[in-house]
Amino acid sequence: MGTDKQIWKPDVLGPGFEMTYVQQPDDYSGKVRCTVVRRCADAPSNRAILYVHGFSDYFFHKEMAEMFAGNGYNFYAVDLRKYGRSLLPGQRMFQVRDIYEYFADIDAAIDIIGSDGNSEAVLLGHSTGGLTTSLYMTEAPSPMIKALMLNSPFLAWNMPPLIRDVAIPAVGMLGRFMPNVHVHQKADRGYAESLSQEYGGEWSYRKDWKPDVMPDPDMGWVRAIDRAQKELRKRKIGVPVLLMHSAASVRKGDGPEKYRGADAILDVKSISKYGRLLGPDVTEVNFEGGLHDLALSRKDVRAKMYEVMLGWLREERV
Repeated sequence: MGTDKQIWKPDVLGPGFEMTYVQQPDDYSGKVRCTVVRRCADAPSNRAILYVHGFSDYFFHKEMAEMFAGNGYNFYAVDLRKYGRSLLPGQRMFQVRDIYEYFADIDAAIDIIGSDGNSEAVLLGHSTGGLTTSLYMTEAPSPMIKALMLNSPFLAWNMPPLIRDVAIPAVGMLGRFMPNVHVHQKADRGYAESLSQEYGGEWSYRKDWKPDVMPDPDMGWVRAIDRAQKELRKRKIGVPVLLMHSAASVRKGDGPEKYRGADAILDVKSISKYGRLLGPDVTEVNFEGGLHDLALSRKDVRAKMYEVMLGWLREERV
């Protein structure tokens, strides 16, 4: 668990960013660690944001961190176990058997946030991180966490009904006994090509930590996601929730231009449907031209997202 004795080192994002490893108990694949990254506010503050990334991803959102730091928030992000900075030699990327495994990593980050002198924190989860943080907030979260912000949370499968309702549960059942068997999916570079500088996009990131083509998940991962989504629908989140997503999703047959202004990963109608049921206090905002990761959308969309988040935080007095 994180403590004030953590050893901080310069982070790959450059000046102002530090990182520290947190060693976690061994699991079914051996040694495990998570990584906490921080960017302190430009002026003394006791408020913090904790960002949790999605699948096939890691934290590299320097602009967003600096935006929060410039507006009075100490910014933290966690690279979950087997992701990004936390990967260990020989480890299978993104391997998980139960979403609850990630709770220890979030707890470790919250411990660090508290030991740094913060008294209030807001969780910000993207995609699978949005699913994880939502489920986390239905358990017994630290009273330090005052609100939850969601960036295109993975609350439902973006699949045809037959696959979603029959094939996914069947794979999940098999995943209990054969968790390491991979589930093949069709390669699609469309989303990556809307992001990466290599293809004319705006962003530079490590391809070994965020591959252009999402890797085939295994049955254990499918089971973990399916169980988490179904469990979340039985519960309610007790803190205010800001639900954010694109105004549109990419559909089969759409051209390359659609990938640069819509969600190429999830179905925004499903995000809205299940997101509005997360708790008694949900504020929903959709963004025209937004990508799956709204924080990587074009500059005007990002600016609007930042405006919405800061305004909502002010309204919630966090």
